[in-house]
Amino acid sequence: MPSTRNIHDRRLADAWATLKSHSDAGLPLDPDASRLAFADPEFLLRRETRGIRFQLELLKPDLEQQAHGIENTIVVFGSARFRSQEDANALVTAAEASADEAVIRRARALARNAHYYEKARAFGKLVAHYSEDKQPSDKLFVATGGGPGIMEAANRGSYEADGVSVGLAIALPMEEAANPYVTPALSFKFHYFALRKMHFMMRAKALVAFPGGFGTLDELFEVITLVQTRKARQVPIVLFGTEYWKRLVNFEVLVEEGVISPDDLALFQYADDPETAWEIIKTFYRL
Repeated sequence: MPSTRNIHDRRLADAWATLKSHSDAGLPLDPDASRLAFADPEFLLRRETRGIRFQLELLKPDLEQQAHGIENTIVVFGSARFRSQEDANALVTAAEASADEAVIRRARALARNAHYYEKARAFGKLVAHYSEDKQPSDKLFVATGGGPGIMEAANRGSYEADGVSVGLAIALPMEEAANPYVTPALSFKFHYFALRKMHFMMRAKALVAFPGGFGTLDELFEVITLVQTRKARQVPIVLFGTEYWKRLVNFEVLVEEGVISPDDLALFQYADDPETAWEIIKTFYRL
C-alpha cells in the first residue's frame, strides 16, 4: 500500500489543537506545567520570555514577506487622522449641523488637510503601476503602518491599481484593525514599536513622510538618524508638504546652532505632489 506521507512534511505535536480544544470548552487558561512550552500563552507572556517574543515579532513578518516576494518597499508615513475629501466634507456638514464650535473647528481642519489623503492615494497608485510589469526582484511595494488616514490612503491607491501592499500595524487601544486596503496576507500586527520600526527599514528603498503627529515625527527622525549615522544605507527621504514641514521644523536652526552639519540637510528633500515625490525616488535609483 503506497504511503501518503511526504518526506518533506514538518509536523509538530498537535499542541495548539489541544490548547484550542481546551479554550473552546470554556476552561480557564490557568498555568499548567504539563503544557508544551511553545503552545503555552501563559508562559510566553511572562516578563522573562520577552526576548522570545522579540524574536517572534522579527521572524514572522520577515518570513511571510520573503514568501510573497516582498524585497523592496516604499514606506509611507503620515497622520492617522486625515480623511478622504468625501469623508471630510461629510464630517463638516455633520459638525455644522451640531452647532458645536469645537467640533466644527476640528472637522474643518480635517477638510483642509484632506488633499494629503488624496495625494497619498495617488502616490500609492504610481508605485503600483510602476511595478505591474517588472520582474519580481525589481518590484516596489507600498508599506505603511497599516492604520487609517495617510496609511490607508497609500494602501488604497495601491489596491485600486491592483497592486500588493504591506501593513505593519501596532496594537493600540484606539486602532484595533488594519485598514481594509492592505493585502490580507501582508497585514501584520506588532506589540513592540522597536520591532515594527526595524521592519520598516529592513526593506525600505525610500521613505515618504506626509504631515503627521508624534508617531510620524518619531518614525521620521529615527530614519534620518539611522541614515545620518550610517547605521542604515542612504535612501530617499521625502518630506511631503513643504509648507507644513518648514513651518513645523526649522532645520536651519540646527545648522546655525552647530548641532548638525550643513550637509545633513541633503538627507531629505521636499515634495508637494505625488509625481514629484515619485520622481525623486526614480532619480535616486535611476529607474
